Amino acid sequence: MSKALLLIDVQNDYFPGGAHPLIEPEAAAAAAQRLLEDFRHRGAPVIHIQHVAEAPDATFMRPGTDGVEIHPLVAPEGSEPVIQKAAPNSFLGTSLERELRGHGIEEIVVAGMMSSMCVDATVRAASDLGFTATVVHDACAAPDLRFGGATIPGATVHAAFMAALDGNYAAVLSADEALAG
Repeated sequence: MSKALLLIDVQNDYFPGGAHPLIEPEAAAAAAQRLLEDFRHRGAPVIHIQHVAEAPDATFMRPGTDGVEIHPLVAPEGSEPVIQKAAPNSFLGTSLERELRGHGIEEIVVAGMMSSMCVDATVRAASDLGFTATVVHDACAAPDLRFGGATIPGATVHAAFMAALDGNYAAVLSADEALAG
């Protein structure tokens, strides 16, 4: 089974000083970098996903800003494709499915941001399209969220989404587990 690494939205706006910083994005990016180095070393396919906001009133991932750029820890090299998207689901309105199927890829290993939005939407869509997915939980990050007057800590948001995906839509592993497999 052909396997590709999918790096979703590891972009500057999600880091300290960015327009929408997440909880511990540096640790997630470092784990994603380890995966990226492994895939590159093996000559395995890597696909970068970059969110670019289309709405004129967007507060982050705005075109032409430093925040929209892919973080240096996981920056694309050589011929690694970068697929831009404007929706949480990386398949919606993009060439991602065509790219994967065109290279005979049946399994994706997912790392990225945000666990509670684009990672979740993409993994669920991948499952619906018949792809096998592995989510590397410590290579993903989430924000604090607010609901019903309460703040839900980013670590709790992340854990809840990983728990919902695990076994239902994907295998959820640590970077160490994914690299050992």
